[in-house]
Amino acid sequence: MLFLDYPNCNEICLAKTFTSRIKRATINWSIIPTGQAGWFKPWLVEEEEKAEAAHEVAVMAAEPMLTDIDRLNKTILCYAETIYRFNGLWEGPDPLTPLISLFLIQLTFSMIVIHLLGYALKPFHQPPFVAEILGGILLGPSAFGRIKAYRRIMFPNYSFRVLEPMSHLFIGYYAFLAGLKMDVRAITRTGSKALKVAIAGTIIPFLFGSAVFFIFTTDKSQKFGFLFWGAALTVTGFSVLSKVLETQQILHTEIGKTALASALICDMCSWVFLAVAFAVTSSPSNSPWTLISTIAFLLLCVFYIRPVLSWIIQKTPEGQGYSEFYICSILTGVALSGVITDTCGTHPMIGAFIFGLVIPNEVLEATIVEKLDDFVMGILMPVYFVVCGLRTNIDVISDTTSWFVVGVVIVLACTQKALSSLILTIFSDLPVNEATAIGLLSNAKGILALVILEAGQIQGALSTETYSMMMVAVLLMTMIVTPAAIWFRPVQSTVPYKRRTLQKAKSDEELRIIACIYSIRNVPTIINLLRTSNASTKSPINVVALQLVELVGRASTMMVVHNSHSAGPRNPSHIEAQADQITAAFDNYELRSEGVRTQAVTARCAYATMDEDICTFAKDRRPALIIIPFHKQQTLEGEMEDINPSIRSVNEGVLANAPCSVGILIDRGLAESHDHASNIAVLFFGGPDDREALAYAWRMADNPDVRLTVVRFIPSTDAEKLDLVESIDKDHLSLPIDLDSEKLLDDDYLGNFKTATMKDKSVTYCELVLNDEEEAIKAIKLMDENKHDLYLVGRGRGMVSPLTSGLADWCDCPELGPIGDLLVTSEFESSFSVLIVQQYIKMDKDGSIRSANSGDFGDEVLVRPSVSESDGFESLHSFRRWDHDT
Repeated sequence: MLFLDYPNCNEICLAKTFTSRIKRATINWSIIPTGQAGWFKPWLVEEEEKAEAAHEVAVMAAEPMLTDIDRLNKTILCYAETIYRFNGLWEGPDPLTPLISLFLIQLTFSMIVIHLLGYALKPFHQPPFVAEILGGILLGPSAFGRIKAYRRIMFPNYSFRVLEPMSHLFIGYYAFLAGLKMDVRAITRTGSKALKVAIAGTIIPFLFGSAVFFIFTTDKSQKFGFLFWGAALTVTGFSVLSKVLETQQILHTEIGKTALASALICDMCSWVFLAVAFAVTSSPSNSPWTLISTIAFLLLCVFYIRPVLSWIIQKTPEGQGYSEFYICSILTGVALSGVITDTCGTHPMIGAFIFGLVIPNEVLEATIVEKLDDFVMGILMPVYFVVCGLRTNIDVISDTTSWFVVGVVIVLACTQKALSSLILTIFSDLPVNEATAIGLLSNAKGILALVILEAGQIQGALSTETYSMMMVAVLLMTMIVTPAAIWFRPVQSTVPYKRRTLQKAKSDEELRIIACIYSIRNVPTIINLLRTSNASTKSPINVVALQLVELVGRASTMMVVHNSHSAGPRNPSHIEAQADQITAAFDNYELRSEGVRTQAVTARCAYATMDEDICTFAKDRRPALIIIPFHKQQTLEGEMEDINPSIRSVNEGVLANAPCSVGILIDRGLAESHDHASNIAVLFFGGPDDREALAYAWRMADNPDVRLTVVRFIPSTDAEKLDLVESIDKDHLSLPIDLDSEKLLDDDYLGNFKTATMKDKSVTYCELVLNDEEEAIKAIKLMDENKHDLYLVGRGRGMVSPLTSGLADWCDCPELGPIGDLLVTSEFESSFSVLIVQQYIKMDKDGSIRSANSGDFGDEVLVRPSVSESDGFESLHSFRRWDHDT
């Protein structure tokens, strides 16, 4: 007799001499226990397969066997041989029998299928979650699993003792990332409307879903299934919804902001439902102690673990980064947290999620997300979707219930969120159309819904039928979110957006400006520029301070509108503290100014898409000017140093795609010593950008405390005879411009300017006739003697001039243009700010341009009267010409 020790073995093996044939014969009918342990039998093995396997075993048993006397009464471990094969293909005919090889094949295959589905669904703008859940169902018994060869080779029964534990390990690290990305503080700043929507979207779907479950299911053994069914319906996938809203460009709308804010609260409530449901179904009698111990672990993490992590982070030198040992210790803490909550009686995911929530530092969050996110979500998580798909069997639904009843249940499940929002309209002033849109958008589900459903089946609270039905409902609910977002996308206003430029802005209309802020250091310079812009009751200014925050450790783009009257959090983070300072600074500017309205908005987005978010926000707010800070700042030694190279890419993207005029603001020390600019200079070389700069300066000149000097640089006759080749023709920033037409437009606009300011002694105009760029540089540097506070310069796109052609070849910052680059990089004794202005120019279909003076771009430019009452304008001396040759 041969005694075997195989407590962990997945196959029954009788002796080493003929294990290969026995494995092949028993592999498809080995019994896997089901029930509370969580193991299940995904494939329904046909009777003929059992018969074939039994016949093969009988034939082998009838064959004479040679007995090795020396091996009798010895213990042979067969489990090690199933992990990997020493001799590869040469040992046996099936190299996929070992568990490690088979698991790696399953991992690769599931990843490929899900990613291919993602690419296939991309034209339909479906979120990646749809491809993930659909891929899992296709790989299960509902689709590909009907093929016998496929299920025997790719997903044999014995492989699930490795496949399912690994998938739950991966889902634990996903829960950690979910907690890491969740901004809990945002919940405390949620508006009353979003809070009401979240409460209604949590309570009503849970109650209604529970009622439908009891009507549909009569099995008393599944009496706690309503907890998982109702909890799954309350889920609104925050990250899934945010991706849809961002793709459809409705994130910044009122509907998008309300839906996203309520989704964050619903997500947090769903985690609580998961903990309660798992505790109740695991041990109903001990569920109170289970919940108490889990809450105790939560308090331990908040009041002890988080402060310890904060102390360690403070001891880490700034800029040094975090060591591999530190990161590995954090990841080990994730596993230990899962073990603790599992010991308490709740799901291990709860512990990993809580541990992710208490990570205190955003830089640490970014480091961990950068190392884990792509690996976990792109490579490991497909295994979990496959496990969920293998548990789903559409055939079970059709065998036990009519499709009509199934359809009714699925429709009822899909309408719960919309129904809850419509019920809310009775008790609030929420419009019906907005409530319907928010309700349909809130149907977006996430991985948490799958976790809740799978936990319900593992606990025996959900049958394969109810589980499969909810999986189909989750898939359909998420698929309808994108069409709903497209349907409810706000229609652009039928009123033409004409005031896209400062040159087109009327003096008696509100001037809208978006001021972008990367750091608190940008605020004084921007406010000084706005104070110089001469706001009044007759010519008001509406300013939106858009704080741009890099997306660090967050799930997706978010926009938060700050209320100046609401108190901030008691212990604000660094970003929140900056937002409070920015809001306070612009509130103070509004109080001290006449005709000014301000609003502060924080936008969390990645640098790669930040320019798109700025332009999308501008399309909604319809400003005439976007002010963006330069990517360099002045050091104590007076040199310009880079702040962040990514900011330069953002600025270039805004310049290329902005729906209005853009100004790049550079501070060279003015903000530290001045309240506003009082001595302004405009360097005019010609072109639409220079006319836009002059239009802004013209508005500033209406302020009686401001002196304006306009210098027009004109090439001499000899210089104009030179054959110039524009050095930036191949640059994407160049613009096809008719130079002759632009010169006529320049003369016309300058003529209007001189006529309107003729009696204003605070305005000085002069023309300099020069031969080359060296003389232009000399003249600009001589202007430094007049101690100007602010220089306004056009970017000079597409303009060819002998006075700037040589400068373009030596630009360190081409986005500033040749003259702007000169003012920033050259050494000047005085402190001043520089505003590089680019005028919005509409391109026709044939490639030609329409400047602000084109006939059908808008209303005709009106001659702007001067508000100064000073008499006399020394026209002869003011309009002086200086020729270098004389």
